[in-house]
Amino acid sequence: MSKNDQTLIQVNHLKQYFDINMGFFRSKPLKAVDDISFSIREGETLGLVGESGCGKTTAGRSILHLYKPTAGEIIYRGKKIESAQDIGEFRKHATMVFQDPYSSLDPRMTVEDIIAEPLDVHKMYSSKKERREKVLGLMDRVGLNSEHAARYAHEFSGGQRQRVGIARALAVDPDFIVCDEPVSALDVSIQAQVINMFDELQDRMNLTYLFIAHDLLVVRHISDRIAVMYLGHMVELANADEIYDRPLHPYTKALISAVPVPDPKIAKANKRIELTGEIPSPLNAPSGCPFHTRCPYATDVCRESMPAFEEIETGRFVSCHRVREIN
Repeated sequence: MSKNDQTLIQVNHLKQYFDINMGFFRSKPLKAVDDISFSIREGETLGLVGESGCGKTTAGRSILHLYKPTAGEIIYRGKKIESAQDIGEFRKHATMVFQDPYSSLDPRMTVEDIIAEPLDVHKMYSSKKERREKVLGLMDRVGLNSEHAARYAHEFSGGQRQRVGIARALAVDPDFIVCDEPVSALDVSIQAQVINMFDELQDRMNLTYLFIAHDLLVVRHISDRIAVMYLGHMVELANADEIYDRPLHPYTKALISAVPVPDPKIAKANKRIELTGEIPSPLNAPSGCPFHTRCPYATDVCRESMPAFEEIETGRFVSCHRVREIN
């Protein structure tokens, strides 16, 4: 949970467009992330949710400059990340845990070499002995035995592989970790263990997380604040409990209504909001508000102009022309 109000990461007007070849020497920009802004405080977890293809993962990768942002700025501890040197320095403090523990680990490398890779890249040890000690310390921290060090990734279960990925992310002793759906490929019983481990590591190492997921129950458990994305845009950002107990944006309302409730009586009383219409393609995004094609409250103004992402209550941002009327 957030320890202080010091901003660690500031994202201003981030855009990430990919040129898609349309044939006959024409290309068209796919607007995967289209003008999003937010900040993350030190020691905080910001959850980033939305349906598949909304740009969550692209946003996380662009912040770490794994993709070069099309526009916008990333500011870390008050310093803008611009040059190659800035990016190299930033990556000593910011790392990523990938979604798929099967494809994000090199099958030809032993676990020891996988975990030590960031140490090799940043030359963070003076001897082979120190390298091995660091690796064994990291393995212990994520609940792996030292005898696992000489094995290969394919010899492990999904949960253990994800622990290897987390140990690799912790190798440089980072402040900030982008967790890209780190539990979605795991069994439910293993998910809880991995999430609890993220919590413990955060307390012990004062880590700051951007936690990307589409499972809203997981996000609520781990996040201090939650941001909701739709078609490359951010539509709502607020305290985790507020988003759950009182969603304001029509899309957030629909998302929350779809979260399963374990109590059958409550579940029966809950009205699920069913969205009609297809999700538009980010290649042919609708004009105005991106959600207007599926929104039950859409009017002409929604079709014509993009609503501002504005703070309508303290710490609560919503992008909707009619937010005050419909709540």
